[in-house]
Amino acid sequence: MMNSEVISVSDETYNVEIEQSEHPVLIDFWAPWCGPCMALLPTIEGLTSVYDGELKVVKVNVDECPQLAEKYGVQGIPHLVLVKDGKAIKLHERTRTRLVSEIDGVLARLMPSA
Repeated sequence: MMNSEVISVSDETYNVEIEQSEHPVLIDFWAPWCGPCMALLPTIEGLTSVYDGELKVVKVNVDECPQLAEKYGVQGIPHLVLVKDGKAIKLHERTRTRLVSEIDGVLARLMPSA
């Protein structure tokens, strides 16, 4: 069973938490001074229960990990990216219902049919 909490990722833990994850990973690029990021946090935290066991949800503080933000082309925050097998897809939705719908669509495209 996966962790049902949002995991904070640093440069040191990036490889294990994202690159080596057996599950798709939702990355929330944020900063503590960012009002919209803080407003989005309950939605991001809620996704851990929606996708328990199917999707890992992590957050990256752009002030602490500027190289990771650059790697994923982050120019403004909040910035959400779904990563699976090295492919990164930027997400655009911000409300829970629309975000879940967008994630489901991306996962359907990224995951091979059984």
